[in-house]
Amino acid sequence: MVARLQTAEGRAALAAADEALDRGDPLAAAQAVRTATSDPDLAAAALTQATLRRRAVGKFGADAGRLLYTRTGLEQATRAVVADRRAARLADAGVRTVADLGCGIGADTLAFARAGLTVRAVEADPVTAAVASANVAACGLDHMVSVTCADATATDLSGIDAVFCDPARREASGRRVVNPAAFSPPWSFLRQLPARVPATVLKLTPGIDHALIPEGAEAEWVSVDGDVVEATFWHGPLAAVPRRATVITGTAAHSLTGSGVATAPVAGVRRYLYDPDGAVVRAHLVAEFASTVDGCLADARIAYVFADAPVATPFGTALEVVAQLPYGLKALRSALRAHGIGALEIRKRGVAVEPDRLRRELRLSGDESATLVLTRLGARPTALLCRRVAAGSG
Repeated sequence: MVARLQTAEGRAALAAADEALDRGDPLAAAQAVRTATSDPDLAAAALTQATLRRRAVGKFGADAGRLLYTRTGLEQATRAVVADRRAARLADAGVRTVADLGCGIGADTLAFARAGLTVRAVEADPVTAAVASANVAACGLDHMVSVTCADATATDLSGIDAVFCDPARREASGRRVVNPAAFSPPWSFLRQLPARVPATVLKLTPGIDHALIPEGAEAEWVSVDGDVVEATFWHGPLAAVPRRATVITGTAAHSLTGSGVATAPVAGVRRYLYDPDGAVVRAHLVAEFASTVDGCLADARIAYVFADAPVATPFGTALEVVAQLPYGLKALRSALRAHGIGALEIRKRGVAVEPDRLRRELRLSGDESATLVLTRLGARPTALLCRRVAAGSG
């Protein structure tokens, strides 16, 4: 069906579906596709692609409308802003040829080629490999990329400067795979790649166990607009630091680096509370973050950082502590009513609370808005009433 979508009839069906969906009318889209083709299977495929293209805008931006997708491939595809940054780092390191093992629908392959790298892309699933080939052609990058339908574990890596592998982490049913031994390719293959090609890069789930980080490798966690999207292990000559947290907002990227084993000073609650970005927490760089705001922890096991002054930082959200409230539903309800709080953001660490349920139970009323931070100080649960620090403060 991938080939059919690339014929004149397939392109007409896709164009008809795209145009109708742009007007926000799914029923009109179905009718337009049936007018463009008499083949019901091609019509269904065109409608599916047109729908997936709209979901892909957040990852692929302006390219979303020219690419083809599989549902699973789109879910696991790297966001363009992350793939472009990775490709630039490889190019800056002197890499000229890269093997993309398990290339999926080609998100990273496209970024590598656009950065000037020659790409040997390998994908085991025939449909997904066909989609990747179509996407390479759609972007005019055929001269930089070869796509092969093959088993990544049997791929010849001779003459390759670097290897990139993003193992499949979903079962056929769509359920996420958590155990690295069940990745495809499996962890037993992935961990041997650096011995074959020292400049190896592995894209992994953000929840990957720190115990799996190889000695001498750089482990990086990446967030985009507050969402932690991946962990990346950089091996051999590509490893620059033990740990890195990269926070991307829009097109701006900021990196915090450190050892991953440092500890922050512990003191009491101060006037300002910083909630570190998830990439900072996942990378175990809370102590390094605390040093950038002259902060401390109130509890050694909880990743909230407290400081005496507001500091502009891309690595966390700054809140001003307005009051320390009694912990308990009735006491909180009374205190929030006294402050006139009608809109409440709830953040929590170290306590078993369902924010949405608690918000309903608090029966909020009033004209003010605030943030409620629920945490622990030692064994004691604590509630802190906070407000956002205005942009530019500090």
